Amino acid sequence: SGRAAGPFVQVNCSALSENLLESELFGHVKGAYTGGAGDRTGRFLEAAGGTIFLDEIGDVSPVVQVKLLRVLQERVIERVGDNKPIPVDVRVVSATNRDLETLLATGRMREDFFYRIKVVSLDIPPLRDRREDIPLLITHLLEKIARREGQPGPPPVSGGALRLLMNHDWPGNVRELENALEHAVVLSRGDAVRSAHLPPELFRSGGRRERGLADVPLHSDQEKDLLRGALRQAGWNRSKAARRLGIDRTTLWRKIKEYGLEPED
Repeated sequence: SGRAAGPFVQVNCSALSENLLESELFGHVKGAYTGGAGDRTGRFLEAAGGTIFLDEIGDVSPVVQVKLLRVLQERVIERVGDNKPIPVDVRVVSATNRDLETLLATGRMREDFFYRIKVVSLDIPPLRDRREDIPLLITHLLEKIARREGQPGPPPVSGGALRLLMNHDWPGNVRELENALEHAVVLSRGDAVRSAHLPPELFRSGGRRERGLADVPLHSDQEKDLLRGALRQAGWNRSKAARRLGIDRTTLWRKIKEYGLEPED
């Protein structure tokens, strides 16, 4: 994009308390709070002309949501302890592993904030539903680990190890994959990564996966029962049920209407 040459600033919104997050994002002036010995430039100003990435946006409190909403709408910030508006030119990208619609329904996310950040949405499927990405991620993550450890290059991966990595369901997604590879690199001591170097849970899983709609006939009693069971196990959280079934939420909604499914009392 036109901002490719600009700064890219990342903030983990779940790692900081409400007060610290506000200071981290917008900065503060000297004496704004106890311990605030000097002025501080916030991440929004650091990202001027580029992009700020707000990770775990679903963990942001309603108070901070209001302040972020002002930034998104008016393109200005105010440092903590100061009432002078400062214009900012920044693109905002956010991510979360939470169901934002559930947070909206329970009042933990403001409706105006929800629709303001939901301009363009990308729904990333769980790793078990995009197994073709696993070899590419293995290569990328091993290169990353090798650079961090000062190794000349990433270790090769044996066929047996690759089969285990491909067959695991990865409930922890890419973070779990990275941890498994770090575990293997430590045990392999610079040699090729083999099956014996991988974490024990990869052997226990045996590549099991939950039964999906592709395993039953369309428009059948088996499909209806599978839908009802997935919705019940997910507490009628449609996003979770859709992920469990390996379909998108629109398809799930259409199937719910087709079979007249309703939450059980």
